[in-house]
Amino acid sequence: MRPAIKFQAHSTLLRRRSWLPFAAATIAVGAFLIATAASSQTQSAISHAPLDPPPYWAFAVNPPAPPADASAKSDETALFHVPGSKLSFTLPQVHDFYNVPDWHPGNHPAMPTIVAHGRQPDVFACGYCHLPNGQGRPENSSLAGLSAAYILQQLADFKSGARKGSDPDLKPVSNMIGVASKATDEEIQIAANFFAALKPRPWIRVVEAKFVPKTTVTGWMLVVSTPHEMESIGDRIIETPENLQRTELRDDSSGFLAYVPPGSLKRGKALVTAGANGKTIICATCHGPNLKGLKYVPSIAGRSPNYIVRQLYDMQSGARNGPNLAPMKPAVAHLSIYDIIDIAAYTSSLEP
Repeated sequence: MRPAIKFQAHSTLLRRRSWLPFAAATIAVGAFLIATAASSQTQSAISHAPLDPPPYWAFAVNPPAPPADASAKSDETALFHVPGSKLSFTLPQVHDFYNVPDWHPGNHPAMPTIVAHGRQPDVFACGYCHLPNGQGRPENSSLAGLSAAYILQQLADFKSGARKGSDPDLKPVSNMIGVASKATDEEIQIAANFFAALKPRPWIRVVEAKFVPKTTVTGWMLVVSTPHEMESIGDRIIETPENLQRTELRDDSSGFLAYVPPGSLKRGKALVTAGANGKTIICATCHGPNLKGLKYVPSIAGRSPNYIVRQLYDMQSGARNGPNLAPMKPAVAHLSIYDIIDIAAYTSSLEP
């Protein structure tokens, strides 16, 4: 049996776990009452694996901001550059949600207005979070190559409330709900067509490792701590930028490195390709050959592993629903957090 998950000491995590002793007692009482009434009630057709609290490393929530230090104010006129680009941007330009810093405009089709600039003040530029090439970051989704029909359905689910996040403090999800509720049907269709036409490329480098750099949460993702120290990976996936400076400059040619537990790729392959003796459904059944997706079913090959962890967890918790999600309910019902880690590790290692 694999040991219990060892989470890093983290103030937000400790705050969330402070209710566990009370919750355990409450659950015990509830279990007794349910068992007493079982003879007169219909059992659910699907039994579920026990649900752990949202793992902090996948649901990366920014800690409270420290007090502003006036002496540390950055030079807002300084120009920044990234490899392979002749362009330059200032930090205010990089941080402008309504003007995407497009370092490599020749590497993708021209962005429509809604993707490049959004619509102030209600709709952020789609390309700001998901990047001009659609590759995205761990805190959101890679959209490149997903079908327009699938993207449209997800926006509809965000708007209707069918798709939420298991952690209400995860701002990227609340931002998407806000965008979906404010964008027009025409804007959503234009953005969906743009991202669907993009070709996904390798974006995540997956490495099995016993020891990993210590990380903190910054910008809704894990970044390597300073000073640099190592620790056991435990039962986690540590996904972090290959080059933090380029990632923070929104350089869409700089990808990510994902450390996964030793043996997770082999275990994940057994779950994904064979169902692990009925524990789950073979993924290709719905996601198609090579897991590249179908019309209303997304590609799951080569995507952010922490994103995959969040989605499987959200499906188990009931935070993510929708008219096309019924086939996923039995697929995730019996998965433990360990299984979810293994599946995410394996699928992220595949060619997108």
